[in-house]
Amino acid sequence: MNIQFKKGALELCVLALLNKQDHYGYELVRKISDRIAISEGSVYPLLRRLKKEEYFTTYLQESQEGPSRKYYQLTDKGKDYLYDLLKEWQQFSEGVNHIIKEGVSNE
Repeated sequence: MNIQFKKGALELCVLALLNKQDHYGYELVRKISDRIAISEGSVYPLLRRLKKEEYFTTYLQESQEGPSRKYYQLTDKGKDYLYDLLKEWQQFSEGVNHIIKEGVSNE
C-alpha cells in the first residue's frame, strides 16, 4: 500500500482504537498491522507526538507476561481531535471515491 496513504490514516487508526479502550504500544501495532501493513517503528514516534500534544495520557500497568506495560488513554482533547479527524476523513474519502468513480467508470 502507498506509504502516504498509511501515514495519513495511521493517526486516525490509533485515536479510534484508543477511543474504545486503553491499549499499550505493541497491542496498537498488532491491531493495526492485522489490517494495514505497517512497521512497528512508525507507531511509536506517532504515540510520542500525540502524547506531547495532550491527546492522551499514559500509565503503567503490571503484566503477567513480563515488565509493566505503558498504556495509552485518550483525553477529552483527544476525543475532540478524533471527531474532527473523522469529519475530515469522511469528506476526503467521499471526494476521492467520487473522483475515482467518475474517472474509472464506463471504461
